[in-house]
Amino acid sequence: KATCNQMNLCELLQYRTLTFRSKASELAVSLDALPLNEIPAAPELTEEDARDLDALCLAKSHFELKEYDRAAYFLRGCRSQKAYFLYMYSRYLSGEKKKDDETVDSLGPLEKGQVRNEALRELRVELSKKHSAGELDGFALYLYGVVLRKLDLLKEAVEIFVAATHALPLHWGSWLELCNLITNIEMLKSLSLPECWVRDFFMAHMFTELQMIKEALQKYQSLMEAGFAKSTYIISQIAVAYHNIRDIDQALYLFNELREQDPFRIENMDTFSNLLYVRSMKPELSYLAHNLVEIDKYRVETCCVIGNYYSLRSQHEKAALYFQRALKLNPRCLGAWTLMGHEYMEMKNTSAAIQAYRHAIEVNKRDYRAWYGLGQTYEILKMPFYSLYYYRKAHHLRPNDSRMLVALGECYEKLSQQVEAKKCYWRAYSVGDVERMALLKLAKLHEQLNESDDAAQCYIIYIQDIFSCGEQLEHAEVSTALRYLGQYYFKNKLYDEASLCAQRCCDYNDAREEGKALLRQISAVREQGEPSSTDLSLACVFNPLINTTTPVRRASPLDLSSVTP
Repeated sequence: KATCNQMNLCELLQYRTLTFRSKASELAVSLDALPLNEIPAAPELTEEDARDLDALCLAKSHFELKEYDRAAYFLRGCRSQKAYFLYMYSRYLSGEKKKDDETVDSLGPLEKGQVRNEALRELRVELSKKHSAGELDGFALYLYGVVLRKLDLLKEAVEIFVAATHALPLHWGSWLELCNLITNIEMLKSLSLPECWVRDFFMAHMFTELQMIKEALQKYQSLMEAGFAKSTYIISQIAVAYHNIRDIDQALYLFNELREQDPFRIENMDTFSNLLYVRSMKPELSYLAHNLVEIDKYRVETCCVIGNYYSLRSQHEKAALYFQRALKLNPRCLGAWTLMGHEYMEMKNTSAAIQAYRHAIEVNKRDYRAWYGLGQTYEILKMPFYSLYYYRKAHHLRPNDSRMLVALGECYEKLSQQVEAKKCYWRAYSVGDVERMALLKLAKLHEQLNESDDAAQCYIIYIQDIFSCGEQLEHAEVSTALRYLGQYYFKNKLYDEASLCAQRCCDYNDAREEGKALLRQISAVREQGEPSSTDLSLACVFNPLINTTTPVRRASPLDLSSVTP
């Protein structure tokens, strides 16, 4: 049934010159082939379709040559739904093309912001009349929604796109436009969407966009079990989901598998290049960039991959140039705006970085990377109140991302709000500290506040976590923790533990002299016959190396009644 529906949809989309038929075909080819007697017949032409057929074929040829005004001219007076949609769509694209031409010719950013598609208001009036009369089909409703979105009438656009999904559930374009307008899970649940198998694809896509990765993966798994196991689209979406939760190994595996099944695929390869960049895989990223240039060097994804390649080689000017090329091809390319902001940050051009990040947010307010980038930029400019605002936005979008929480904690520290900073650092550790810095910052904060017991507990858990994960003992801050714990144990007359810490300090160049000095102090005290304390309320820092990876006692009892600052 799904195959039949998709074949009919491809036929409908072809007559309306929409490109979403590639998605329908991509899904259809992943299903088992139908027997000859079950293949659906082509839709029959109505009397209006037959009367408009010659004009429609001529207009379609002009449309494919991007002669939109000519296409619209020859469709005047046509009454069939196919011809009416192409007539209105040609007028819309003609206005978009003229707007792009004026944007290229404009002299500065102020003029660019004033360039508008002059056809939008006329199209809205005409489509509104048709909609009131109930004469718009699913495709025309889709175009009406696009016009409303372009005019920033977002509430009305959502209503029209929902109506379009009811009128034509198999048109993915309507679902995709609706996805870009949904801001949170509450809004998603409030919409009355049609009961159709395409809805499952939409919900999985929305879960990924809203960072609800567990739910998204469950949806995609059920779709694969339902017969779409060979779908390259689903494989790519699962890979993107793993990319979003920073499961880099699994995401790389899936992208490599996708490349084997569809070697000429360009879509989502910019996300693949992000993963290769994070892992500093220069040869693989170089090969991907050269391969995509051979396939199509004027695709947005290709430009982003090349930009990532130059960024990995620290050629930030060239990287920014390629991200700019990507934006010339598609000004609404979210990834290019964000990545260009990163490059300007590397070049210390904070004003350009801010502008790039703000453009990214205009394209998609759910892009946590742009909010986080703005926070970093204002942090460099020593404007912590601004940083705090943007980090909170990023944290709202990624509540379980430790990087956002650590950044929030640092802002609260700068604003002398230590209680909130403590909550952020502890929460970052609780959700899985990817950079292994949250406990260290929490310990240093306790140290500054002369809360020695709490600082010691945090340093203990920090070192236990480092050792239990099998990481090298030359970790950047292990020596800092050992120095503090050595002095802490010595002050509390726990000389055996202090001696262990001092001996371990001798393994690090920056702590060796302090370790030796502490050992001399311990020897002097013992020679005087002073007994060790029997208070063993603190776990020995090296216990996990013997029998467990769980600290004997967790860190200081913070007030965690509100985990979100």
